[in-house]
Amino acid sequence: MTHISSTAPDTRLAVKHEAPAVPSTVRLKDTSFGNYEFKVERPGRDPFYGILPLRFHGGRLAADILFFAPAAFFNLRGVFPYYQIDADNGVVRYKANATDDWHEYRPTTAEKERARQFFGVSG
Repeated sequence: MTHISSTAPDTRLAVKHEAPAVPSTVRLKDTSFGNYEFKVERPGRDPFYGILPLRFHGGRLAADILFFAPAAFFNLRGVFPYYQIDADNGVVRYKANATDDWHEYRPTTAEKERARQFFGVSG
């Protein structure tokens, strides 16, 4: 389960085909080849697009190689348990544990464009 919050109370979020309320707790499946494109909207502001940063599951790769090699590439990346969206500053914060410090991530121009395309918006 992933908890997604925002620094602003009037934030609307779309992640892939989900549109959870913010703050919200959602289930986002692990992936090896896909991404989680997002779109954040706030009244009076341009939408903020990007791709959620994902964590690499090295232990799963090792276990898959040892015990079931054909599955080695199906669950290598997963979402972090905690995300905080700061649309005003174009930042996604994430952490693995509630007590950890936030790590900041700014989507690249290419990631923003990919998310715009995913949501059907041109440049």
